[in-house]
Amino acid sequence: MRLFFVLAVFPGLLCAQSDELLTKIWNGVQQAQAKITSGCGKITETRTSKLLVKPLVFHGTFCAEGLDRFALEYSEPDPIRIRFNGDYLNVTTGGGKNTEVIEVGANVRRTQAYFSRENSIENLKKNFIMDAREGDAREGDARKAGGVFILKLVPRSGRFGAALNYIVVQLRREDFLLRSLEVDGKNGVNSVFLIDVTSVNSKIPPGMFEVYRPK
Repeated sequence: MRLFFVLAVFPGLLCAQSDELLTKIWNGVQQAQAKITSGCGKITETRTSKLLVKPLVFHGTFCAEGLDRFALEYSEPDPIRIRFNGDYLNVTTGGGKNTEVIEVGANVRRTQAYFSRENSIENLKKNFIMDAREGDAREGDARKAGGVFILKLVPRSGRFGAALNYIVVQLRREDFLLRSLEVDGKNGVNSVFLIDVTSVNSKIPPGMFEVYRPK
């Protein structure tokens, strides 16, 4: 369930202490993925940009199962439904009247291979300036008290650098579940996602991941 296990880092050279902590986190993430096959919860996204008069705040719920099924539904300020299942992504707006169908299978499999191979940490070090530290969830974007691992990824260059300034992730220390995710893009949009995982390995309602697939 890689939704809950995104890695990230601070700008600067990767020091030995950070490298050791990153390895510890990576190993913990792999163990957690073997135990947790599905999860659901609440999500709050705060989106800022120089083009926005004030931040946009979205509230919703999500469920994920395995590596290829994901559902996100925003109820505020406007209803938006996102479904991903296998090769297709559906984005539904307008109260269910408008659905955009996007074929993403090849890109998803390429990304999964990049982050799931045995040399995936080396892939990250090659493409990102990385740092990792421990902190308190009251710091930064996480709103609940408790220990977290804080990681940041800054692209060195290439295809990642063309779209991203940085990504910051906070993982709960006790179980390596995602607590918050910040994505700062080259397009001037910054999105902070606060994640509250309320259930793991629970039965997902039938039809949760149904998508429209072109015939």
